[in-house]
Amino acid sequence: MNLEKDISKQLTTLDNTVDSDNELKEYIINYVGKKLEPEDDQVSVGMIIDVLADDFPQLVLCLSEENWIRGYQQALCDVEEGEKLYNEELSKVEEQN
Repeated sequence: MNLEKDISKQLTTLDNTVDSDNELKEYIINYVGKKLEPEDDQVSVGMIIDVLADDFPQLVLCLSEENWIRGYQQALCDVEEGEKLYNEELSKVEEQN
């Protein structure tokens, strides 16, 4: 069993349906609903992303790039912090010896 795969399925919001609680959401939900014609008339976040990727790839690419860059920057910050903590602990051990 692949634990990572199981966790990602539990954490995903792609299958969540979307409520039309504002004008933009209503427009997008109606657009995606007309385009995909889901059997249960429910539009999910994943459906919206798929349609946007087909009809407005520039937007999806921009959001993806931004997300990737932020994740990469966070990883670099985490590495720097980890190195700092490691060096602090190493100094403490060396002082004790």
